[in-house]
Amino acid sequence: MLLRPGQLSLEELQAIHGLGHDRPQPLLMDPAALPAIQASAAVVRRAAEGSEAVYGVNTGFGKLASTRISEADLATLQWNLIRSHSVGVGEPLAAPVLRLMLAMKAASLARGHSGVRPVVIDTLLAVHNAGLVPYVPSQGSVGASGDLAPLSHMTLALMGEGEFVVGNTRRPAAEVLREHGIAPLQLQAKEGLALINGTQTSAALALHALFSFEPVLEAALVVGALTVDAARGSDGPFDPRIHALRGQPGQIDVAQYYRQLLAGSAIRKSHEEGDDRVQDPYCLRCQPQVVGACLDQLRHAALVLLREANAVTDNPLVFFPTGEGPSSTDRGAMISGGNFHAEPVALAADAMANAIAEVGAIAERRIAMLIDSGVSRLPPFLTPNAGLNSGFMIAHVTAASLASENKSLAHPASVDSLPTSANQEDHVSMATFAARRLQPMIENVVHILGIELLAAAQGVDFLRPLRSSPPLEQAHAMLRATCPPMMEDRYLAPDIATASALVRSGRLAGVLRGLEGLPVLWTPV
Repeated sequence: MLLRPGQLSLEELQAIHGLGHDRPQPLLMDPAALPAIQASAAVVRRAAEGSEAVYGVNTGFGKLASTRISEADLATLQWNLIRSHSVGVGEPLAAPVLRLMLAMKAASLARGHSGVRPVVIDTLLAVHNAGLVPYVPSQGSVGASGDLAPLSHMTLALMGEGEFVVGNTRRPAAEVLREHGIAPLQLQAKEGLALINGTQTSAALALHALFSFEPVLEAALVVGALTVDAARGSDGPFDPRIHALRGQPGQIDVAQYYRQLLAGSAIRKSHEEGDDRVQDPYCLRCQPQVVGACLDQLRHAALVLLREANAVTDNPLVFFPTGEGPSSTDRGAMISGGNFHAEPVALAADAMANAIAEVGAIAERRIAMLIDSGVSRLPPFLTPNAGLNSGFMIAHVTAASLASENKSLAHPASVDSLPTSANQEDHVSMATFAARRLQPMIENVVHILGIELLAAAQGVDFLRPLRSSPPLEQAHAMLRATCPPMMEDRYLAPDIATASALVRSGRLAGVLRGLEGLPVLWTPV
C-alpha cells in the first residue's frame, strides 16, 4: 500500500489495522513526500546550529523549557527524553493498535512539518513491514502533551533499547532488530520529541474500537430483527415514510436494514390479521430511532478519527521556506502550538462509548421482553416446562449485569482533566483512556448479543413450522449448527460463549452484507 501523507482513507486504515491477521499490510511511503520531509529537517538543522533558544531542539521539555541545552548534548537530550518518558504500566497494547500507531506516526511525520530526517520514517515503516510489535504498556497517557509514555515505549524499541513482543514473549529490541536487518534508530535534534509528541496512540485505540465494533453492530441488527420475528412484532415501525419525516440519516438507514432483514417472513405474515396488539414495546419498534442515533454518533466519530489519522499533532511545528513572503518565512520557522492535545479524540471516544452502551442496553431490553410471556406470548423464560426448568432466567441476569457495567464505563473521560508537569500542562484530554475503555465495552455487548441470539432463536423454534425471512433463517441456522434448542435446562455458559463467538466473528455481519442495495455503516464492505 502506498502511504500518502495527509490522504489516508478509512478503508486504508482498516487494512493497516488488519484485525485477525498476523502479517501487516506492507507500506511504502509516497516518494512525493520526500522534498517536504527534507525541507523541514533542514529548518531544524539550522535551528540546532544557531544560537537562538528553540523549544524541542536546544531546550528542556515541559516545565523545563527554559533550560538551555548545549550543542554537544542535543542528541543526548533526545535519547534521554525517550528513556525518561518510557514509564507506562499495564497490559501491552494489541498488535493492530501498534500497526496503526507505526503507520500513522510515519504518515504524520512525512507531512513535512515535524523536522525529522527520512531515516526516522523509514525505520517506522521497516518495523511495521517486518510485522514487529513494540512492547507498549497500555496505561500512562493523559492525552496531552501527546501520548508521551506509549509513544516513548514504541520509540525506545526502534532505538534498540526497548522490547518487542514476539509471540507471547518480550524480547530485547536490539536482538529483534538485528534479526530483521533493521538498524537501530539514532536520534538527532527534535526527532525524539516529534516521535512522542502526538495523538497516535489514542487515535489508534479509538480506530481499533471503531473497526472492532463495526461487525458487532451489524450482528446487532441481524439479532434485533430475529427478535422482532420471535416476538411476532410488527414491521410497520420500519416504514420508510415514518423515518423520512424525521430526517435523521442513521435512523433512516437502520429502518432500511430491518425492512430487508424481515422481508419474506412467514412468521410476520401469519400475524398480519387477527393480532390484537396495537403497538410493540419500545425495544422492538424504536430500534431505528435508538440504534440509528448510535450509528450517527459512530459515523461522526469515524470522520473525526480519519481527520486525526491524517493530522500533524506534534510540537513545535516546522514550516519550511516557501519562496514567498517576508524573509523570516523564507528562512523557515518553528512555532509552538497545541495540536498534541487529543480533545477531538477524547470527545469522539466518549460519543462512541455512549453509542456502544446503548446498543447493548436495548439488546438487554429485548432479552427481557422475550422471557416475559405477558409481552412476548412465548413460554415463560423461553422454556416449555417453566418451574421445573428456569430456561433463560439467569442468562438474562448476566445480560443485565453487562449492560449495567457498560453504563458505568460510558461515563465521559474527557471531563476528568488533571494538571500535570508542575501545572504547565494544566488541562489534558484523557483521550487514551477514553479510547482504551471501549474494548471491554464492546466485549460486553458481544456477550449480550450472544445471549439475545440464543433467546431469539429459541423463540423462533417455538413458532415452527413457520419460517422467518431467508436472511434471518440463515442466521438461525448458523447458531443451530453448534447450539441446539434448550427445551430442558442444561449447562448454558458454553452456548453463550459459542453464540458470542459467532457475533464477534463477523459471520452474522455477513448476513447483513449479503443483502442488496443497503447503505454501508462507516466503511465500504
